[in-house]
This record gives sequence, structure tokens and C-alpha cells, in this order.
Amino acid sequence: MVLKIVNATDLRIGNYVFVDNEAFQVKTMDISKTGKHGASKCRFETVSEMSGKKRIFMCPGHERFDVPMIDKRKAQVLSINGESVSIMDSENFENFELTIPEELKDELTDGANVEYWDVEGTKMLKRIL
Repeated sequence: MVLKIVNATDLRIGNYVFVDNEAFQVKTMDISKTGKHGASKCRFETVSEMSGKKRIFMCPGHERFDVPMIDKRKAQVLSINGESVSIMDSENFENFELTIPEELKDELTDGANVEYWDVEGTKMLKRIL
């Protein structure tokens, strides 16, 4: 598992963080200023890429987070089987099955080129090319 470690104050909106073994995208972020005797505080609103769960958490500004390395790859649709799709990677010709996201169900066809993400070993279909 390849991760990058960053401080909470270095995160920005749109970045991904790894919390409780799940990748979350930062949607909003607030950083309070440091006080006379205290550290800065960060408040994050995040959404899970896998399940769509929202999560809000606060932490000190010096806390460190794991940032997942996202491998964006291209593939071709081999067949559609109800809720899942069989695709073949364009570079290494690996075949595997993925679930079809709700927003792509009507547009996906056999033979279409798609983009999928590999986030720390978990693959998900993202868009049609």
C-alpha cells in the first residue's frame, strides 16, 4: 500500500484522505487561527468515494493524514451483466468485474471505453470516455 503523508493544514478541497481504511474526498474545510497558547484546528466535511457516506471531523492542524495514491486507468467494456460490468484493462489486458454506478447505468454499452480508478486495491468505474 503506497501512501503519502500530509499535515491537516496542507489538505485542500478536492484532495483525498484515507480515514478508517476508506478513501474520502474533502468537500469543505475550515482552519482556525492559532491562539495564544493553542494550536490551529481544522474541520473537514468529507464524502466517501466507495459508499457515498458523509463524514465530518475536527482535528489539530499538526495531525497527519494518509493520502491514497489513485491510479487512473483506461479499459474497454466486454459485457454488461445486470448490475456489474466485465472490463479489460487497455495496458495489461487484465479482465475483471466491477459494479456499475447509478449515473452510468443508462449510458454504458458493450465495447465502450471507460476510465476506472484503483484506490489502494479497490477498483471503481468512474466515467465513459
